[in-house]
Amino acid sequence: MAQDKGRVNLEELEWLAELLNKYPRESLKRIADIEGIEYHRLKRLYDRYYGRYVFVNAMYNITKLGLKSYVAFLSVPKVELRMKAEEMLRNPFVVHVTPIFGFKNGLNAILHIPVDQEKYIPELLSKYSNDFEYYEVWAYPMEKGKEVKFGRWRYSYEYALLLDILKIDARTPMKELERRLGRSRPTIKFMIKRLIEDGIIQGFYAYIDNVQDVYDRSFVGIAEELPEDFFQRFGDMEIQIGVLSPRGYFVEWYFSSKEDMGGKILEFGQYVEKMAIGYLDMFRELNHRHMSTRYSRMVKEDGSGYRSILEF
Repeated sequence: MAQDKGRVNLEELEWLAELLNKYPRESLKRIADIEGIEYHRLKRLYDRYYGRYVFVNAMYNITKLGLKSYVAFLSVPKVELRMKAEEMLRNPFVVHVTPIFGFKNGLNAILHIPVDQEKYIPELLSKYSNDFEYYEVWAYPMEKGKEVKFGRWRYSYEYALLLDILKIDARTPMKELERRLGRSRPTIKFMIKRLIEDGIIQGFYAYIDNVQDVYDRSFVGIAEELPEDFFQRFGDMEIQIGVLSPRGYFVEWYFSSKEDMGGKILEFGQYVEKMAIGYLDMFRELNHRHMSTRYSRMVKEDGSGYRSILEF
């Protein structure tokens, strides 16, 4: 990869990503026609960079699917980390797993749980550890006083397959979609349109990856409150904030292992009551493979709803 990076032109990458953000699922020919771009130039750059450095993914509103997000922390012995991670990722309701060391030594997991199965979360987590804690988490900022209406799964099984495909590559060619879904082009176009109109697909976004050194560590923290100066001080950094229910915040600050970890702990630790360091690179491939089939493993093959979170 290091040799390839030398041949990457960042201006070309940014130009292509900007175009694909405007036209995430349009054909290259149509994009060229609309923008007045030479088609062969666009195709040459697309073939060079797309799927390697530039990607387009679908964004989903999981509440419309009747799913609620949770963050969990589990104590796991070091020698069992990979085994437990693989075991957890066999469960499609576990979205992502990261090794952490801090207030819990073990695993940090993101869960998407059907609203009618929330009561089973302790039983689910106890399959992997006898020492765990978990929190309901919402995107920040969360609108106070706004009632959230959860949907439910009310689609055929092919929709689950489609969600998996578009999450990995929203520009998957129509011929490939026809082959994998066993449906005609008009039917697939209708399916995508329906998911958009139902508010499940919120949009598509293009992004650049694999060019600069990736963040391979994260500072994970739980805070009861976050002072105003926190947002002023860290607002421009690579930080993800979640709002915990009924109270608190989940904070994740991404950085490189080449940076001063001790300094970050001192700088960031003053704002949180619980903290740990996440090792993002350890299970990167495991998480990526898991993501590509998650919805199709969550949904019953007759399309009647979600499987039980305890059956995996």
